[in-house]
Amino acid sequence: MTTPNNLDSAGSLSSLTKQTFQTLSRDPEANGNGIVPHRPDEDALDPLKTATGIYITVHGHFYQPPRENPYLNAIERQSSAAPFHDWNERIHYECYRPNAFARVLNDREEVIGIVNNFEYLSFNIGPTLMSWLERHDVEVYQRILEADRKSCDRLNGHGNAIAQVYNHIIMPLANQRDKQTQIRWGKADFQARFGRDPEGMWLAETAVDYATLEALVAEGIKFIILAPSQAQRCRPLPTADRPNPDWIEVGGSQIDPVRPYRCYLKAQRDPTVENEGITDQLAPNSQLPTSYIDIFFYDGPISRDMGFNDVLSSADHFTGRMTQAVRGDHRTAQLIAVATDGETFGHHKGGTEKALAYVFTNEFPRRGWTVTNFAHYLSLNPPTWEVELKPVTAWSCSHGVDRWQDNCGCGGGGSWHQRWRRPLRDSLNWLRDQLAKVFEETGHKFFRDPWQARDAYIAVVLDRSPVTINRFFAKQQVRKLTGVEKVDALRLLEMQRHALLMYTSCGWFFDELSRPEGTQILRYAARAIELAGDVAGVQLEKGFVKRLAAAPSNVVEFFQTGADIYRQLVIPAQVSLEQVAAHYAITSLFATYPRDQRVYCYAVHQLDYQLQRLGTLTLAIGQIQLTSEITWESNHLIFAVLHLGGWDFHCCILSFQGRRHYSQMKEQLFEAMRQASAAQTILAMNRFFGDQSYNLQSLFAEERHRIMRLLSQETLTRLDQLYTQVYRDNYGILMAFHRDELNVPQELQVAAEIAISHRAITCLQALEREVSDLPLSNPSLGQTYLIELEAIATEAEHLHCQLKTLEIKQILERLVWRLLWAVLTHLSPDTTEADLQLLDRLLNLAEKFHLHLSLDRAQELFFKTLHNVIAPQLAIIQQPALAGSSNVHSFSAAPIELSHWTPAQLRQLLLLGQRLTIDIDYWLRQLEA
Repeated sequence: MTTPNNLDSAGSLSSLTKQTFQTLSRDPEANGNGIVPHRPDEDALDPLKTATGIYITVHGHFYQPPRENPYLNAIERQSSAAPFHDWNERIHYECYRPNAFARVLNDREEVIGIVNNFEYLSFNIGPTLMSWLERHDVEVYQRILEADRKSCDRLNGHGNAIAQVYNHIIMPLANQRDKQTQIRWGKADFQARFGRDPEGMWLAETAVDYATLEALVAEGIKFIILAPSQAQRCRPLPTADRPNPDWIEVGGSQIDPVRPYRCYLKAQRDPTVENEGITDQLAPNSQLPTSYIDIFFYDGPISRDMGFNDVLSSADHFTGRMTQAVRGDHRTAQLIAVATDGETFGHHKGGTEKALAYVFTNEFPRRGWTVTNFAHYLSLNPPTWEVELKPVTAWSCSHGVDRWQDNCGCGGGGSWHQRWRRPLRDSLNWLRDQLAKVFEETGHKFFRDPWQARDAYIAVVLDRSPVTINRFFAKQQVRKLTGVEKVDALRLLEMQRHALLMYTSCGWFFDELSRPEGTQILRYAARAIELAGDVAGVQLEKGFVKRLAAAPSNVVEFFQTGADIYRQLVIPAQVSLEQVAAHYAITSLFATYPRDQRVYCYAVHQLDYQLQRLGTLTLAIGQIQLTSEITWESNHLIFAVLHLGGWDFHCCILSFQGRRHYSQMKEQLFEAMRQASAAQTILAMNRFFGDQSYNLQSLFAEERHRIMRLLSQETLTRLDQLYTQVYRDNYGILMAFHRDELNVPQELQVAAEIAISHRAITCLQALEREVSDLPLSNPSLGQTYLIELEAIATEAEHLHCQLKTLEIKQILERLVWRLLWAVLTHLSPDTTEADLQLLDRLLNLAEKFHLHLSLDRAQELFFKTLHNVIAPQLAIIQQPALAGSSNVHSFSAAPIELSHWTPAQLRQLLLLGQRLTIDIDYWLRQLEA
């Protein structure tokens, strides 16, 4: 017999556990995610208010390094993350969104619950990652914020989220100013997002020393989380019974992780100390220091198994492994705490977010364990032990923090060395100190206190609106600044922001400097150098590159040293305002821009624009005001761009030199154009603009790729027509080969696959246009295209064609989502029947094309509607007398009224959930009862 806790790696539940999740119509608290929350026995002590029993904390460190182009403030396409745009997007699809909507499945792989794992996880999310989530998936971003609010409500005001040092620098290797700014920026970012002060803070790589602890305490941080290997010795806090307890050496990771510890920062003893309930137990002569921070040590073996073994392969395995950590010594309360990279849950280990969802909502509560977070546990059970740490440590380096400064061997494993680490660290430290001089000397012209202004600059980083920037200057400026002075002030602050970003730990973590992580921090350094030159005229690049020459690369066939990496990978990636203008000019040939247009983090105000076409030639001339939204630097520029046809472009940029000059330039260039001579036009452009020119390669990658596709479209269309003709002419031969099970000539098979793919995509695009107005007012809409698509799918099956499934899949997913949204938003029996039929045929079509559609968002939408709208109606149908009862009333705020739906129509609606692999058996039974 299958036991209730038998959850496989996909998160499936046995049939015996369905009842746990199928009491929704009777329990309003389950509304929304399908999970009935665990309620403590009212006759027992409430473990949420009194420290009693077993507590579980699973901490996820969610983080992605900053990947933005320093000049564009955006992540460019990363081919290694294909088919996704970049690695943030890929990991988001595999981890962050699945944890915000974690599935609980039955033994038929049907959804019976959707859980927001962030409601139960202790977590930190790096500020750079949170800003990306806010821009790219606001729904998941809001789910994370909501999860913290709900955990605050559940755990007496102590939320699951903790802060993180801002951009993941190794704190023991940072100077005092950078430590302070990293903590203050991390706190401010947390406060702006979560609306409360952080109680704890995650240290990058858990790297710590006592100077870091002092900086944390100074900023009001109450606790941190460390690896057990970072403790040196511990002892009980002195009491009246034990005024001077002996220290216990635990330097070999022997520290007991089931309790919190207090770490004192000063050697002196202060008789006035108040130690949160401990003071009254102290011996009369014992005195404790005034400054301390509390520390949790995660369970090392279990945390290691989570990352590197199969402990997360099922809820049963994970629960069993946690059970092994429970102490049987009858202590009143104990905390089993584990920690790992948050990306483990779904990205590194696919599907494990389902196991988490099940243990949080079923396995742990069933054992009477309380899922909590560190802050809540600390409020119930303050430390009764103190700890001393090893001098300088991190969880991922057995040599202290040498992984981020020396050739220690960590991060290797092959024949490659890390001798480049020390020169890189030294080079950046030299640059940091030079930039600090520039910042102090020049900053005093603009700010009352430059370093205080740097700390306060996080408000601008979070919101770059003019209102916020002007408010910042009102508080920080030494006097009222001119527009030019504000530009220089912002440049200085951006210089310092990039000086912090260049220390992001990922640059050292692996074993080669030329990897993307190392190159990225060098790009931040280059941007800081450039800004210093713009403001103060100092030239730091030569000295920096000279120092980088001491950093040997492992890829000697491409780069001898860090200096070569800088010259080949960093300098070519720099962007000027002229390049932004060239990008605007060339792309304007393929889009109609409004007078005000945004190009990444630049605002473009179009002052004049004229375009003429003559044969294959196209000439555009314009005048724009280009302004950086980050530094407010601005330039008045003119441009001329000539498209000679195909891939050939000639674009020139020049600072505006007056109306007369601009008018003469326009007149002469258009005159040369009228001669239908590309050569004369280019010569005329060069006379006005000089020899500097830009072409298609000068465009930023995203737009370059888009224009390349546009320019290739005509050729591809001709090829599609050619292959279609070959396919039609040889259809009988192809069928004969397949009928006799002979190997089809590759040329004919390729022609068939290209032709059928083209037909399928063209037909789907036409269907998408036809049903754009949803819900359907005409049931016959789309029928012709559906019939054609079904025939195409049958034809592809007979000919064993490998179609362009990715593009077909994406269009079908969009159609299914939009149609489902229309059905569930309107829920009108007058239109829903036709929409449901169309939706059913689209899902059948996906099966015929052998496509595994991503239906996650469709499931989430249906599941929400099921519990917020359909379930209350079923309760009314089943028990109309209860329509005024409290449970049913809790659903009455549903925006859609289904009272006019017949049971047969509701059944049809429920069966849609079955098509979306949602378990609707319980609801069907309610309907039939």
